[in-house]
Amino acid sequence: MSGRRLYDKVMTIVSTLMIFFYFGLAYVILYSPMINADKALKVIFATPLVIYGCYRIFLSYQKIKDNFFSTDDN
Repeated sequence: MSGRRLYDKVMTIVSTLMIFFYFGLAYVILYSPMINADKALKVIFATPLVIYGCYRIFLSYQKIKDNFFSTDDN
């Protein structure tokens, strides 16, 4: 296995884990009592995180399919 291929697999795993970070941060912003802001402001900050998390799901799916399930080892 080449070094580049291994690097791509590790970065795919890291980018997949970041999806949980985006959704977790959105959850904390929306529901944490420690953040003292009104609901509209919380929604304004959490909505882009959820949208970006959904976008990253589709990108990660494609990367996982390419890096882990492809048979081409060139």
